[in-house]
Amino acid sequence: MRDYDVRVALRHRLDIEHAGDDSTRVVEELGLCEEVRIDFAVINGSLTGFELKSERDTLVRLPRQAATYNRVFDYVHLVSAQRHIDHACEVIPSWWGILIAESGCGTDLSLRVHRRARRNPSVDPSAVVQLLWRDEALAILERLGADGGVRSKPREFVWRRLVESLSVTGLRREVRTVLKGRRGWRESPERRESVATSPLSDMNSRFLARRIR
Repeated sequence: MRDYDVRVALRHRLDIEHAGDDSTRVVEELGLCEEVRIDFAVINGSLTGFELKSERDTLVRLPRQAATYNRVFDYVHLVSAQRHIDHACEVIPSWWGILIAESGCGTDLSLRVHRRARRNPSVDPSAVVQLLWRDEALAILERLGADGGVRSKPREFVWRRLVESLSVTGLRREVRTVLKGRRGWRESPERRESVATSPLSDMNSRFLARRIR
């Protein structure tokens, strides 16, 4: 089981779950706080992250990754081979969801829900705002009439002013709106197969009309 195999299985699952949903954007390899990248981010009414660990991976980086993910995402899922689960549960918080990647018929993998995700109790607005580019953050401040004194300042000053100008809920909403509206940015790859004609494992079929969380 390679990272690529797990990635294809999750991508296929997300494509099915959000097929025809124009309010959702799926992004791969989203950078966070200039520290780490998460394998998949789903952006809609919330910000949901998915971190992949195949059988060939180790969990050496997971503590650092988790520390950043915990600051940014409303929901996080670990998508992992069975052999990592016990160790991973010692590292990740109890509100993370867990999907276990298992070999199915032929070369296909199925993703089994081991633990459902709960909402992050402590999102950090100073981390969430860093998902915005400087001009995007400044445009929001201009709309709020709060851009005075920071227009020529580095992005850190712009981010800080934006955090000061919005509630946590309002900031998260603005960030999601901007990320969903970007053009020519980390565009999600085309579906590898047509959802209508792709063969699905029995496990995946149960989740066609159900969101992971």
